[in-house]
Amino acid sequence: MSTILVTGCAGFIGSHLSERLLADGYRVVGLDNFDPFYDRDTKVENLALLRPQPRFSFYELDLRHGPAALAALPPGPYAAVVHLAAKAGVGPSLREPAAYLDANILGTTHLLEWMRQQQVPNLLFASSSSVYGNTPARPFREDEPLFAHCISPYAASKLAGEELTFTYHHLYGLNVLNARFFTVYGPRQRPDLAIHKFARLLRAGQPLPVYGDGRTARDYTYIDDIVDGIVRGLAYLDAHAGTYEIVNLGNSHPIPLLELVAALGQAMGVAPQLEFLPEQAGDVEITFADIRKARQLLGYQPRTALPEGLRQFVNWLYERELTPARPQPARPLDLVPPV
Repeated sequence: MSTILVTGCAGFIGSHLSERLLADGYRVVGLDNFDPFYDRDTKVENLALLRPQPRFSFYELDLRHGPAALAALPPGPYAAVVHLAAKAGVGPSLREPAAYLDANILGTTHLLEWMRQQQVPNLLFASSSSVYGNTPARPFREDEPLFAHCISPYAASKLAGEELTFTYHHLYGLNVLNARFFTVYGPRQRPDLAIHKFARLLRAGQPLPVYGDGRTARDYTYIDDIVDGIVRGLAYLDAHAGTYEIVNLGNSHPIPLLELVAALGQAMGVAPQLEFLPEQAGDVEITFADIRKARQLLGYQPRTALPEGLRQFVNWLYERELTPARPQPARPLDLVPPV
């Protein structure tokens, strides 16, 4: 039975991925540092879905603390690491650039060193569509030269992470798949992201903030499609020694912001009120994934259209509001005190 280490396992994507890997028969070791970017209780709820599984174990630790923290992990062997842990968000990275570089670059470096020492063969690194910036070539292709394209510290940290993974591939033979995610949404989505934030405002009868003229567009990709791409990426790494690849995981169908607002309002049965505000620094005009490479290498094919994805998200949101807080799991968390 293969073991996969999932960093950031208590987050939105990490909890969904861990569920899928457990369902597929893997043993999952998860870590998370409960970054205060959003409420800890939300991540504890996500973990409560995983804890009943006997093949899941969890460790609270911060990659920035390096060897002293990572020494707490079981020795393995590990078939692969899926590195999702990061400080996320374009806007906040403008306010705290050093914190983003510390977590996303230094933390990744410590993880790569641990992988080298533990001889873990495969890495799937979660990168971001933000690395493309406002490149005029659309849809975004993985072979697009990206020098001087990053327009936020978050984007720069993710591109630096890709460069670090290449360094360890070149020096130590690490098999790497860098997956550039495009605007992931669905149940358990982070509360700061547009769909979740807008849904809460619609429920409260408050206006939705629209930055700029509302024509910015995002390649919204449903969580199940992203998770399927990750699982396919792990299978590809396992079958192809010496791999270093970059793939886009998106929906390849950009949706303008005003169209998203209308679709969400329809899914919730609420007429949106809009408040137009100045453009935000660091925001890109559009994200648009060319997914031909992912389709060719991985057999990746997104299947969830926006109306269905929004319906699933809204159903989850309503159920969460009506469901009492989940009891703490009977089996205690394998929490490792921060170093």
